[in-house]
Amino acid sequence: MLTLSETRTELAGARAVPAPRRFGGFAPAAAGLVAVLMTSLAPVPAAFARGAPESFADLVEKLMPSVVNVSTTQIVRGRQGGQGGQGGQGGPEFRLPPGTPFEEFREFFERQRPNQPPRRATSLGSGFIIDATGLIVTNNHVINEADEISVVLQDQTELKAKVVGRDTKTDLALLKVEPEKPLRALKWGDSDRARVGDWVLAIGNPFGLGGTVTAGIVSARGRNINAGPYDDFIQTDASINRGNSGGPMFNADGDVIGINTAIVSPTGNSVGIGFAIPSSLAKPVVDQLAKFGHARRGWLGVRIQTVTDEIAQGLGLGQTTGALVASVSDDGPAAKAGIAAGDVILKFNGKEVNEMRRLPRMVADTAVGATVKVEVWRKGAKTNVDVVLGELPDDDQIAAATPGPVPDEGSQVKALGLVMSPISPVLRDRFKFAEDVKGVVVTEVEPDSAASEKRIRPGDVILKVGQDQSPVSSPAQVRDKIEEARKANLNAILLLLESEGNQRFVALRLEKS
Repeated sequence: MLTLSETRTELAGARAVPAPRRFGGFAPAAAGLVAVLMTSLAPVPAAFARGAPESFADLVEKLMPSVVNVSTTQIVRGRQGGQGGQGGQGGPEFRLPPGTPFEEFREFFERQRPNQPPRRATSLGSGFIIDATGLIVTNNHVINEADEISVVLQDQTELKAKVVGRDTKTDLALLKVEPEKPLRALKWGDSDRARVGDWVLAIGNPFGLGGTVTAGIVSARGRNINAGPYDDFIQTDASINRGNSGGPMFNADGDVIGINTAIVSPTGNSVGIGFAIPSSLAKPVVDQLAKFGHARRGWLGVRIQTVTDEIAQGLGLGQTTGALVASVSDDGPAAKAGIAAGDVILKFNGKEVNEMRRLPRMVADTAVGATVKVEVWRKGAKTNVDVVLGELPDDDQIAAATPGPVPDEGSQVKALGLVMSPISPVLRDRFKFAEDVKGVVVTEVEPDSAASEKRIRPGDVILKVGQDQSPVSSPAQVRDKIEEARKANLNAILLLLESEGNQRFVALRLEKS
C-alpha cells in the first residue's frame, strides 16, 4: 500500500518511496492520524437491511476466484553513501525509529554504507478480474515504477501482467494477463445506490497473506481526502491493511461498488476508517483505459476557486454556491464560449454546482466534444453560454493575466490595509515583473489588516476590481471602485490578483467609511 504520513511514504508492503507529505486539508478526528493509501476496505452486503446475515460463506465462495494478488518487482540500483536502501528481498534495511534522538545520526550511518549492487525489491497488492480474457483492475500506486508485474490467481497460478493503461488522477490501473482458459469475471455494481449503513465485503491480500475476507458497513459517502482532483470516496469500517490496495468492495449482491484504496491510521494498519473509489467513478475510467490506454476527460479550460461568504457578497451573489472562475486558459473551450475570470459557474449541463469541488468531476465525466449549457453569474445577473468541451490535456496551462491599459505614473494610494502604486520601471525591476504585466502593484500590506489575513503580499498585482471586474491601471481607479462598493452598501469588494504568474480572487471586507 502507499502510506501518506507526516514522516514517510511507503509503497504496498515493501518498497520505500521518498517525498513525505501531509494529507493537506484532511482533518482526522484524533491528532496524529495518518492517511494511508492501501487496499482493503472491509465492507459487507447491502441486501441485509434488517441485520447481519448468518454467514457470508456462499457469497465469498462465489467471489474469491475473481480476486487476485498483484506482485511487483523493481530493480533498485546501487547508491552512493548517504542514500539508504529500499528494502525488499535484498536483506534487512538499517532503520532508526522516526522521532527518536538517534534519527539525526541517520545520514552519518548511511554515508558509511558502501556502494550496493542492483537488487530486486518487491511489493504486494490486490486486484480483481473484470473480463474473462484477463483484464484486471488495481490501484496505480500498487504497480507504479514496477519493472515486472505478476498476478497470482486463487489456485496459485502465476501469470505475467502488462499495463494496459493507468490514471494517476484517480489512482487506477488496468492490467492484462494471458490465461490458458477463461477467467471468472466480476460484475460492476452501482455505487450511487449504496447507502450509509449498507453492508459491504472486501477481499484482498493484506500483508501478503493471500485471499482474506473482511466485512463492514458503508460509514459515509462523498469523502474528500485530498488524494486527487476527483475525490468522492466511500468510507467504510471494514478492516483494511497493507497489501489490500486495488482489491474490490462488494455489495450484498456480489457486485463491485468500490476499489479499496486508502485508510486513516496512526500506525499504518487498520483502525476501521477506510476509503474506496466508487464504481461510478472507476468504471468509466477503466473502460477508457481499456479502449485508449489513458483516460479521456472533458476539459472546460478554467481555473476555479471556492465561493466564500465574502466573495459572494462582493459579487452580489445571494449564497455561497457555484465555482468562481479565477482564470481562463487561452484558446480553451471556456474562452471560446465567452466565459471569463470573475464568472461564477452555477450549473453545468443542467446540474447544480453546489460546491466548487464538484465541478471538475462533472466536467471530467462529460464526453469530449459534447456541447453543454453552462449557467454563470456575471455582473449581478445569470446568463447561459454553450460550451463545446475539449479533451483535458496532460499538462493544463493556466492563462496569463489579461493585460490592462498602460498605467500613468501617479502617487500611491492607501486603502483596505494596502499601499498601491502604478507599475513603474523601478517597481518592475524590484519585483521582477515581465514587460507585459499590467495593473496596480501592492507595495505594502499592514500586518494586522484583512489583506494580510488573505495572504496578499507586496509584489501582488491587482488586475480587476469590483462586481463588474473592471480592469484597473492606477491606484486611483482601485480607490474609486472601493467607494462605489461602499455606496452600493456592499460588505466586501472583490479583487483579481496575480502573484508569480498565478491568478486568484480575494474578497476584502469593507470597513465603514
